[in-house]
Parts: sequence; structure tokens; C-alpha cells
Amino acid sequence: MEAMFPERKDNSLTVTQLTNLIKNMLENSFQNILLKGEISNFKPSSAGHLYFSLKDADAQISAVMFRGSASNLTFQPKDGTMVQARGKISVYAPRGNYQLIIISMEKAGTGNIMEMIEQRKRKLAAEGLFDSARKRTLPYFPKTVGIVTSPGGAALRDILNIRKRRNDKVEIIVLPSLVQGDTAAPTIVNMIQIANRRKLCDVLIVGRGGGSLEDLLPFSEESVVRAIAASEIPVVSAVGHEIDWALSDFAADCRAPTPSAAAEIVIPEKTAILNEIDACKTNLYGEITERTRSLRLLLKSFDPENMHTRLLNIEQRLSERFDRAFDSMKSSMEELIKNRRRTIEHSREILENCNPQSIFERGYSMVTDRDGNIIRDAHKLNSGDQIKIRPAKGEIEATVN
Repeated sequence: MEAMFPERKDNSLTVTQLTNLIKNMLENSFQNILLKGEISNFKPSSAGHLYFSLKDADAQISAVMFRGSASNLTFQPKDGTMVQARGKISVYAPRGNYQLIIISMEKAGTGNIMEMIEQRKRKLAAEGLFDSARKRTLPYFPKTVGIVTSPGGAALRDILNIRKRRNDKVEIIVLPSLVQGDTAAPTIVNMIQIANRRKLCDVLIVGRGGGSLEDLLPFSEESVVRAIAASEIPVVSAVGHEIDWALSDFAADCRAPTPSAAAEIVIPEKTAILNEIDACKTNLYGEITERTRSLRLLLKSFDPENMHTRLLNIEQRLSERFDRAFDSMKSSMEELIKNRRRTIEHSREILENCNPQSIFERGYSMVTDRDGNIIRDAHKLNSGDQIKIRPAKGEIEATVN
């Protein structure tokens, strides 16, 4: 081992010498490694290279898969995916760190964290916590925006910068919380409940900047998801970068890909609002001016010089309508009277024709026996029977021969 170290009078090594020794030892000893682990903190680059970590329960190692090797993948890597990777160890001397350069990689199953989150997601979805029907519309112009995040994090700085640029009239209330680690979830829940209990704001942004799957895990805790779902204040979930996600995204009323995007969604742009107000003011002034002009023209027709003429015109039209109505009614009544007279005359003629006296006047007579029974058949009479003959006037007694 001593032969590996260059001889120096003071028995010391430079940092470069030591790093080169470590580099040679590691790179020569680990040329072809088959490693199984869970992908974490996955970050693809625009050039096509893939940067991430491989981890298990107790340790992790940085890894990179360059574009040429990545083009041969048969699946889309993401945080939580269990993989089996083949590669070699490389030491980057300028930074004194080492990483695994992966040549090939295939899926080896589902990571423990992702499996846990998926199980929790299915459970909470079955309870209806993610239903779109329960999501509320964000206020158009919130007076106060509450932010549940780390007070020293980049997420808060980004939100404050955007608020300053878009609308400095919107007040910001910071509800300081841990956003990473085992104790983060209870503090996030506590801040959400305080904001609701004290009615501190009109809308809440709950989130943090990017990080590994483990870093974002508090925002997938069941207690945090339930607190967001139970919030009376509308909630915007803004966890990590655009490719990141947490269960809080599904429970919130709105999901933003980043904290900066959440600020853009929640905080209205003052300039745009003022421009809209000016446009409305111009339209309103134009409407009032046009309406006033129309009313003035209408009022001109009601001056004293024209009122008499207008009233005469109205009176004339009404008189003509009255005359036409009177003539129509008179004509209808006359026609009705004529019809009634014709009906009465016809009825009178019928009655006259049915009057026995009228029949007698035409020369007919009525013959009865002495008891007053009408004789209709001469063969029923016998010689010597007494009969009475009644012409139109008077009465004749006779004896049958």
C-alpha cells in the first residue's frame, strides 16, 4: 500500500494526489457493477442526460445515465421506481465526489415509498377527498394570501417577488412550517388549522420548492391531505417542480406546478385590473352619453308647442277608433234585430197555421155527437142520431137520415 504513495520528504500528499489515488482505486475496482435500488430526485436534462440517486433504506448513491445509454431505455424513469442498473463508479476530482455512471437499466419492481403513496391515494380517493365536485373556485381578488411553507425557503422568496411584481396591494401572511422530515406534517396541519380558525386569509398556498421524493413526502401524509380537504379557506397546492407531485395536489382546490405558478394563479395582476377598470369606465361613459342624447331628443317632442298637436293627434286617432267601433256595433245590433224579427214572424206563421179557427175560416166544419165527441168516420153514425155541426161561426144541430 505504501508503494502507491509518492515519496516526499514531509510524508504528505496534496489533495490532487489523494483524489487521484482514490479515483484510480474506485474506478479500477468497480468497472462492472449490477446495483438494485429505488430512483430518487430524478432530474432529466434538456440535453437528454438523466441525473438521479439510487437508494435503499440506509444509503444512497448519485447516478447519471448519459443520453446515448438513456435512449435505449424501455420505460420512463421516475421517483420511486425500483430498478436494476449496470454501470461503473466514476470520481469527479474537482468536487471530490463519486457517482455511478449507468450503462443499462431495467425496472425491478415498485419502490416502497411510491407503493405506500399509491395505497394511500386509493384509500383517500375512495373516501371522496379528491372529488372534483367538492373543489371551490378561488377568489378573483383576494385581499390576503396565506402561505404555509418554510420561512427561509426559495418558495417563499419566489412568491414574494411575484407579488411585488404583479400586485403589491395584496397582503401576504406567512404561516411558518417545516416542509421536510418526520415532524413537518404536524406543523403543516397546525398552520392550516390556525389560518382557518382565525380566518387569517382569503386563500392559502401550501407547498415548498423542489426536492427528492423523500423531501416531498410530508405533503402526501394523510393528516396533511385531510387538513387541506377540511379547510374552509380555498387551498392551492404548490409542491416541488412541475414533474413533482404529492397527494396534497389532489385534495387541494387547485394544483400549481410550482410555488411561483401558485402566486401567478392566486395574485391578480394590478395593471391588467386597472386596464379593465379603465375600459369599463370608458364603455359606461359612452353608454350614459348615448342614453342621455336619446332622452334629450325624446323630451324635445314634449315641449308646449308640440303638446297640443300631439294631443289632437291622439284624440283624433281615438275618436276614429270610437266611431268605427260605434258603427260596427250599430250595424251588428241592426242585423241582430232583423234576424230576431224574421224568427218571430216565421214562428207566428207556424202558430197561425196550427190555429183551428183559421181552418174553420177556410170553410171547414167540425162534427160532433150529442156528447161532444168528434165524428171522424160517417159509417159509425146510424139513422136518427143527433149531431152538431160547428162552422166558423155559430152551431148547427142535425139528425142523421
